Amino acid sequence: MSQNASLIEIARASGEPEITPPLDLGARVRELRKARGWTLEQAAKQAGLARSTLSKIENGQMSPTYEALKKLAIGLEISVPQLFTPPAAEKINGRMVVTKSGEGAAKATTTYEHELLAESLRKKQMLPYRARIRARTMEEFDGWVRHDGEEFLYVLTGVITLYTEFYEPVEMRRGDSAYYDAAMGHNVISTSAEDATILWVTSLV
Repeated sequence: MSQNASLIEIARASGEPEITPPLDLGARVRELRKARGWTLEQAAKQAGLARSTLSKIENGQMSPTYEALKKLAIGLEISVPQLFTPPAAEKINGRMVVTKSGEGAAKATTTYEHELLAESLRKKQMLPYRARIRARTMEEFDGWVRHDGEEFLYVLTGVITLYTEFYEPVEMRRGDSAYYDAAMGHNVISTSAEDATILWVTSLV
């Protein structure tokens, strides 16, 4: 595996595994009902269920049949799987980290000098990093770099050539960008007198 691919794998593996607690169906149904401003009577009528049945479901005193779940979903205007899916709002945790210029974590390879950004943020879905491109020829690479996910590249300074497995080489200058499937072989070299710098953002999911 190339050093650049290893960098991606390390980032994917960082952080403790996230354990999702089992969903309380009754609490979920009550939350959906209250979000619509409905009383028990209104929600039961909307779903075509008895008020007592809905009350027992919300209080965990009854395990609803699939038919009852379908009625609930139709009444609440959602799909059955959404009854068992925590709302997106619960996932909002206000995470943020700021990386000042030059304060990213340095990770050097023979062809690139990486500066990892937002390194302290665990379980990221994207890996952003700034790279100084030291390579000047394709021969300096140990084959293609390939890894799962998608990648976005933005040229900050200098001139580069982006080589990919299925396309002709592309010369790119400051302000140019590319978005590509990272499972496709790809390498970048500097073609300007100075080392070019680029911003890379790689998906980790």
